[in-house]
Amino acid sequence: MSGKFVVLTDPTCDLTKEIRDEYGIEFVPGHYTLPDKTEKVSDLTWDDVSREDFYNSLRKNPLDYKTAPPNAYEFSLALEKWASKGCDILVLTISSAISGTFGFARAGAETVLQKYPNVRIRCIDTLRFGPGIGLLCIMASQLRDQGLDVEEAASRITDMRFNIHQSGWLDDLSFVARTKRMNGTKAFFGTIAGIKPIGDLDPNGMTTIIGKAKGEKSAYDLCLRYLEKTIVDPKDHIIIVAHTNREKQAMEFKSMIEERIKPGKILLTTVFPSCGVNIGPGLMAAYYYGKPVTQNLEEEKKLFAELSSK
Repeated sequence: MSGKFVVLTDPTCDLTKEIRDEYGIEFVPGHYTLPDKTEKVSDLTWDDVSREDFYNSLRKNPLDYKTAPPNAYEFSLALEKWASKGCDILVLTISSAISGTFGFARAGAETVLQKYPNVRIRCIDTLRFGPGIGLLCIMASQLRDQGLDVEEAASRITDMRFNIHQSGWLDDLSFVARTKRMNGTKAFFGTIAGIKPIGDLDPNGMTTIIGKAKGEKSAYDLCLRYLEKTIVDPKDHIIIVAHTNREKQAMEFKSMIEERIKPGKILLTTVFPSCGVNIGPGLMAAYYYGKPVTQNLEEEKKLFAELSSK
């Protein structure tokens, strides 16, 4: 691993092994429970079950899957592994508005610092979730490669949190409504088939509905134009396109972005169980660095309404 500090995150980052290896990103596994009460380690692979089988089962048993983040002890073990080698550590966790993971990370850090007081451990509540966290981890890795130390990188990432956007849709809102991970879902229940709710990340990391599209063709177009209007310096940044079980749509959206936006790099990833249980099988979205998000996404909603009217 290159650089002066370790980038450590939780399993909601939704970064594949290939991406984590490329950018030198470590993570602390979490847990999820199957309908038969069997507990599994959420280790960011599909080794035990295929993505298709997992999401098909989740669709049939939406109330019977549970998730749990890594606890304070598990964080302390992961942190001590690096602290014992004299490494500084930057920890990025899922939004505290969604999960208690940040508190567990801080508790684990306090335990380790008692034993290794000369190591610097900085924990950041990303106020994001899923690939939004993953993108911040990649950006932290890039800052490390530029020679920034853990304090400097922590300050930069803290400032960048509110520039991370999502542009995409979710076919089935029942999962996020049940787990309260999306705002503005109520109006969409009972609507006609084919309506695609479009969401972005608000200041607390909750996906908030900013508008809707009828059919995939319109959804692609609106998401692409929204991304185009809100992204900043795409040639200098990485875009992540992620999906739960919508690989075909994700590949198509990736190609559209490459052709029209021409980012510095675009990565494709999947949503693993720690987030997937709470999101459901129908997500397809891009995550990117853009303009700072506004309170309650007021400006973003206005922009989407303007784009929808054209």
